[in-house]
Amino acid sequence: IATAISLSIASASALAQQTIQVAYIDPLSGGGASIGEHGLKHFRYIADQLNTAGGVLGRKFEIVAFDGKTNPQESIVQAQKAIDRGIRIITQGNGSSVAAALSEFVAKHNARNPGKEVIYLNYAAVDPSLTNDKCNWSHFRWDADSDTKMAALTNFMKARPGVKKVYLINQDYSFGHAVRAQAVAMLKEKRPDVQIVGNELHPLLKINDFAPYIAKIKASGADSVITGNWGQDIALLLKAAADAGLKVDWYTYYAGGAGGPTAIKQTGLADRVFAVVEGHANVPHPPSQAIEADFRPRTGQAVWYPRAFNQMYMLSEAIKAAGAVDAKKIAQKLEGMRITTHNGGVGYMRTDNHQFIQDMFIASFGPLPAGAKYDEEGTGWGWKTLGKVEGKDTELATTCKMSRPY
Repeated sequence: IATAISLSIASASALAQQTIQVAYIDPLSGGGASIGEHGLKHFRYIADQLNTAGGVLGRKFEIVAFDGKTNPQESIVQAQKAIDRGIRIITQGNGSSVAAALSEFVAKHNARNPGKEVIYLNYAAVDPSLTNDKCNWSHFRWDADSDTKMAALTNFMKARPGVKKVYLINQDYSFGHAVRAQAVAMLKEKRPDVQIVGNELHPLLKINDFAPYIAKIKASGADSVITGNWGQDIALLLKAAADAGLKVDWYTYYAGGAGGPTAIKQTGLADRVFAVVEGHANVPHPPSQAIEADFRPRTGQAVWYPRAFNQMYMLSEAIKAAGAVDAKKIAQKLEGMRITTHNGGVGYMRTDNHQFIQDMFIASFGPLPAGAKYDEEGTGWGWKTLGKVEGKDTELATTCKMSRPY
């Protein structure tokens, strides 16, 4: 048996040398499965694109899926399995608690295993600490952090006189805590007249019926809700709001996730659900529109993650520039790299904390505006841009103190 296991590991390691394997560690079961599966479709689609174009260094990309179950300990187990197979590139996005655990695990692995370093590419976990006090050279992030998103949302809210009473509802873990803290601080600074009438936390991906929470929001007299909820937690929250006939404005990070658009349509709140995003299907940029047209029939879903495209394109360029699939060399090439982003802006990777900087949009969901092509989830409604923040204006100060092996 031991010989068979050794041969299996050796075979997997040999395959890792033939292709450029990327370990995708995200929820493929449990409450986060729908969003994890869709992320996997993104990465496999992009890998196919890159491979059709010839791959890099004469090798093709392969996305290898591991079920992290939105659990930090399980995700570390899966990361070790990937490393044992010879995989040196890891990507993950759903759950900042998972991201923090993976970032620390990879940093420790790299310190203990010189010559076998691993790089961790974060496409969606936005706890600000990951590029501040918990930063390390092997972690890179392509989504804007929570503070940046909240700054954009509250700048938008600042100019909306109808915002008078705000209810905060967020998931009870590091990301949700960051959302609520910055919402309170930034509203106090920009709109001191606004009253926060509720500040609620709930378990992550464990609530099946948000009716009791919606009843509290209704009773509070809120005219607006701020939430960083993602996955089933935003879809079910909006569904409960629709069922209860709650008529408020929603300021969100991830209302476009699986089931979100359908739930918004059920509320009947045309152009009253807002999201801060790095792009959407109706941004008038021909290359991204062409990808949208191809992606939807191939996957049965819309492009939710423009940042996944940005990440994989930059990874390909960094490997090409490094001339090898070597974590340290890839990291060095990623620092300061600039690209044209999926939706047509200019993006760049900060050298000081490994945070990708890109244009951000405030979008609303409702009947398709003139010239827009794409609805979501067959609702007949889609996203439209209300405002845009230039990437250079989203840079925040960092407390990152990073040491590098290169």
